[in-house]
Amino acid sequence: MRAPEAVARRLGPLRDRPFRLLWIGQTASAVGDSLIPVAMAFAVLGLGGSATGIGLVLAAFTLPRVLLILVGGVWADRLPRQLVMVVADIVRGGVEIVFAWLLLTGGAHLWHLIVGAAVIGAASAFFFPAATGLIPQTLRSERLQQGNALMSVSRSASGIIGPSISGLLVVTIGPGWVFAADAATFAISAASLLALRLPSQAQIAASRGFLSELAGGWREVVNRRWLLASIVTFGFSNVAMAPIFVLGPVIAQNKLGGPTAWGVIVTALGVGGLIGALIALRWKPRHPLATAFALGTAFSLPMFALAPPLALPVILVAAATQSAVIDLTNTWWYTAMQQHVPPAALSRVSSYDWLASIIFQPIGFSVAGPVALLIGAPATLIGAAVLSIGANLAVLSIPEVRRLTWVEGAGAEERGRPRTGEGPIAGSIEME
Repeated sequence: MRAPEAVARRLGPLRDRPFRLLWIGQTASAVGDSLIPVAMAFAVLGLGGSATGIGLVLAAFTLPRVLLILVGGVWADRLPRQLVMVVADIVRGGVEIVFAWLLLTGGAHLWHLIVGAAVIGAASAFFFPAATGLIPQTLRSERLQQGNALMSVSRSASGIIGPSISGLLVVTIGPGWVFAADAATFAISAASLLALRLPSQAQIAASRGFLSELAGGWREVVNRRWLLASIVTFGFSNVAMAPIFVLGPVIAQNKLGGPTAWGVIVTALGVGGLIGALIALRWKPRHPLATAFALGTAFSLPMFALAPPLALPVILVAAATQSAVIDLTNTWWYTAMQQHVPPAALSRVSSYDWLASIIFQPIGFSVAGPVALLIGAPATLIGAAVLSIGANLAVLSIPEVRRLTWVEGAGAEERGRPRTGEGPIAGSIEME
């Protein structure tokens, strides 16, 4: 196949109008999201806040997501998912407009940012499970991986260029205008979603009751051994990777020459993510989860590289490799989940996946510092690396994880039917 034809085939999802509209809107939103961390930090500092204030804003964003992510999954399976996403975009965009107005008029206070961050976090808890469930409604099954990879390309590219642009805008015109720009990207996302014309999704009946629907989503998880095992493994991986971001800046400051070194490492993470997303456009292993968890042992590379620490170029390669593997394997994971989970339950199942990520990573952030004070940073990083490797190797002992394959050419009504080795677990698991 000639190169232009190969490229056109890999970008094939963009030929489908529903996915193209979704991708355009979500790309615009990703660009806006990448501007906010820098703008928010300097907005807090400009109001007389400190690192404590920044932490309060981050906590205000995270806590509602943790509390509401399962609720968001239920409602995204109850209602048309694009409607859930549009409402979330309107809410988040409205908050950004308020931020912009308050900052530009000089009326902002720290508590405004904290309350607004909480509202944005709550809306995000509804948006992300709906988004995971909506992508399969815009594409045929065989194009799902490429579609997920294109979404990842957008996020990774935005993550590379967005912070630098945001820093420049904050210095030249102030953080208020950055929030205004982000509000505009939410408007683009909402407009693209409203333009979608999709067949009706299979939905759960609201008459069943919220707890019944939530329990139904949990049954979909535990009835697929590969799904439950993978989500648990992701929880361990998120805890294990947290010390990189807690201890890395300190190591860069003390042993690698200062903040510039850490900035370069973070950039390498962004570049690696983009490379991984581009690889995902092409590489489709027969057994996606087996390949993903085998590659997941590379998550430990930056931990080993930072522990001595090694020379900065070696750390950069380790960071880029880790990030590339994360974006590549995440693409396979989302695609496998979208293919094998029934469409009517996909957002609820996705919400359990999201919950494991957003709960366990903050736990890792909170314990990394105290553990490092107790046993030292090198031992903490090496321990985290061993935990990461052990989790990824342990899940490979489960036959259903090793045997899982793609669903080729299946329509939405066929996805989610148990295949060989995917039957329900004997017995039951009770929710705590």
